[in-house]
Amino acid sequence: MSNPVFIEAMRNALELAAKASQQGDVPVGAVVLSPAGEIVGQGYNNRELDHDPMSHAEIVAMREAAIANNSWRLDDHTLVVTLEPCTMCAGAAVQARVARIVFGAFDEKAGAVGSLWDVVRDRRLPHRPEVVSGVLADECGAILSEFFKNHR
Repeated sequence: MSNPVFIEAMRNALELAAKASQQGDVPVGAVVLSPAGEIVGQGYNNRELDHDPMSHAEIVAMREAAIANNSWRLDDHTLVVTLEPCTMCAGAAVQARVARIVFGAFDEKAGAVGSLWDVVRDRRLPHRPEVVSGVLADECGAILSEFFKNHR
């Protein structure tokens, strides 16, 4: 059984993912937890609205957390995201020095935290976050499946 804090955070991320879907973007939501387990950053995919290829949920959430933390270093913080991060987001999490990445659904097509690539566990990098996968995976996968069913 997953950590109850991670489950609650993932439920928050799922609510954010629904907002992305409502505005026509891929439903991915993310939150950043402080060492005390409080949400200090949150975001959802905004690529379509912002016309910005980097407006992934994780990037938006980590930017907000960095501002709240008054530092780009998110040591001891946890990134919780509904979908396995892509290479850009996995790399950003490593650069931000997050302590752990918690994700829901695996992304067999573009995942960079174990599925297609494993950026965060590359021994050549100076920082390697802990990874917790599959938290509320069915719910996280369902919102994505529903979105793509309606957009194809």
